[in-house]
Amino acid sequence: MLRAARALLAMRHPLDAELAFSEMLGAWWGERLPGVDVERLLGEGLITHATASGRPAGLAVLAAVTALGTSAEQRELAEQGMIALKEQGLQMPAWADQLGAVTPVAAYVNGDQFGDTDDVVCVFSRDAPDHAGAVPPEHALILVVDHNGGGVLRDAWVTTKVDQLLAQCRERAQVDEYARFEQLELTEARARLVRALDRTSRVVAGASADPGGPAVEPVGLTPADLAAGSLATHFALAASRILALPEPPEGVCAAPVPVWRRDRRAVLAARFLASDEAAELSDSYAASRCVDHIIAHGCDVDGGRPMRISPRKVESFLLHWLPGRVVLLTEEQEAMPHVLAAWIRWAGARSRLPEVAVGATLDALWEATSAFTRTYRDPARPLGLRQEAIRRLLPDGDFSALARRMFAFPLLASELVLWAPEEFDPATPCGRRALLRLDHYGEYEAATPHSGRHSTGQDRWYRPVTVDDPERERELDRHERLAERLWTGRPANLWAAARRMLDRGVDRTTVLAALGEVLGAARDEPDLRRRLDLL
Repeated sequence: MLRAARALLAMRHPLDAELAFSEMLGAWWGERLPGVDVERLLGEGLITHATASGRPAGLAVLAAVTALGTSAEQRELAEQGMIALKEQGLQMPAWADQLGAVTPVAAYVNGDQFGDTDDVVCVFSRDAPDHAGAVPPEHALILVVDHNGGGVLRDAWVTTKVDQLLAQCRERAQVDEYARFEQLELTEARARLVRALDRTSRVVAGASADPGGPAVEPVGLTPADLAAGSLATHFALAASRILALPEPPEGVCAAPVPVWRRDRRAVLAARFLASDEAAELSDSYAASRCVDHIIAHGCDVDGGRPMRISPRKVESFLLHWLPGRVVLLTEEQEAMPHVLAAWIRWAGARSRLPEVAVGATLDALWEATSAFTRTYRDPARPLGLRQEAIRRLLPDGDFSALARRMFAFPLLASELVLWAPEEFDPATPCGRRALLRLDHYGEYEAATPHSGRHSTGQDRWYRPVTVDDPERERELDRHERLAERLWTGRPANLWAAARRMLDRGVDRTTVLAALGEVLGAARDEPDLRRRLDLL
C-alpha cells in the first residue's frame, strides 16, 4: 500500500487523493475472520507500518487516515504518527492539508412516489464564499438508502458535475409525475445518513457488532452484498462527509423515526379489519394474524412506514422477509396474498397513491404469489415438529430463532412437556428452571401428579427432586443465564460461536460448558463478545 501511495504523491487535487485513499481503506472493509478484528489488524497495522517507514508515502497515508479513518482510534493513532514524521523533517503533499476540509453547501433527496430508495445528494465545497456570499460547489456525494432492505446504504458515488446532476434531477421531477426531487435541511440529511451508516456498519460487521440495541437484519441482502462494489470503495469518504454535515441543535431530533408501539399497531390493524376492503376476507383469525405481520414489516424494516406500498416492497415482504422471519400456519399461508391485496387497496387509498400505482402493486403481488408458495416452507415438516412445538419455541413468530432456541431448550420440541405447557413455559423463570432441570438432570418437581400417556402411576419418565443440592442449584443458575441469552439471541456472537463449535463436531454438552465458562469469565459485554469470537 505504501508503494501505491507513492504514486498518489503526484496528485494535485485533494478530491482525487480522497477517492484513491478511500478505495485503499475499503480494500478490507467487511472482511471477517473468526477471532480476528480485521479492521483493527489491517487498519492499525497500516498506520504502524506507515509511521515506521519514515518516508513521504507513509506521511501521505497517515494524513489520509487522519481525515478518512473509519474509527476515532484509527484517526487519533494516524495523527500521532503524522506528527512524528513531521518532526523528522518530512514534507506534506500539497493536498494533504485539504483532506476532509470541506463545507456542506446543500442536500437533496431524489426518489419516486413508491419510496423504495432515497438517493441523498450532498453537495460540498472547498472554496471560500464569493463576493455575493455564495459558495461554489466542488463535488456531490450521492448515497442510496434502500428502505426495502432495512434502511441500509446500497450504493455511493461522487461527481464533480454538480450543476448538471441537479438540473437533470429537477427536469425529471417536472416531467415524471411519479418522480420527486426536493431539498433537505443539512441537519436532516445528517440524521438520515448517520442512521443508514450505522445500520450498514452493523450489518457488514455481523455478529461482532451487537451494541445491545434493536437488531438490524437486512432483507434480501447479505453482508457480502453490501461490502462489494462501489459502496466499499466510497465508504471511508462517505463516513467522513456525513460527519462533516452539521448536527441539529441539542435536544432536537432532525429526522425522527416514527415509534409504533403495540397499542398503536393494534389500532391500525383494527381499522383495516373493520374496513370495506377487508370485509370479504373469510377467515378473520387468519386475516388478523396476517395483517399483524404486514404492519410489523412496515414498522420494523421500512422505517416506521407500514402504510407505504410498492411492487418492490411486496416482493421483498413475500419472498424474503416472511420466509426468513415468520412462521405461518397453513391457513395463514393461504390467506396471506388475499389479506395483502386488501391491505394494498386500503393503504393505497389512504396514502392517496394514484390508481395506476396501486394496480401495479397488485400486479406485482399476484405475480409473486406462485413464487411465495414455492419459497415459503412450513418449518415444522422438515424438522418433524408438531405445530404445538413450533408455537412453544416461537411464540413471537421469529423463525430465525428456531435453531438456537431448540439448542437452548431441546425438550420444548419433544412431546414430554405437552401435558403441562404452563409448567414448562420458557417465558417464565419457573418454566425455564423446570426445563433445564429436566434436560440436564432428568429431575422434575411436578406441581400436579402426572397421569399422561408417557407415565402411569409408579413408572415415571422423570426422577422427582428429592435432595436440595446447593451446588446443583448454582449450576442451574449458570445454565439459566446461558439459556436466556440463547433464547433472546443477545449477543449474536453467542449463537455464532455455538454454531462454529457444532460444525467442528463438538457435542452439545461440551459446547454448553464452553459457552458457560466464557459467560462467567467475561467482565462486560464487549469482553464477552471478544471472548466468544475466539471460540
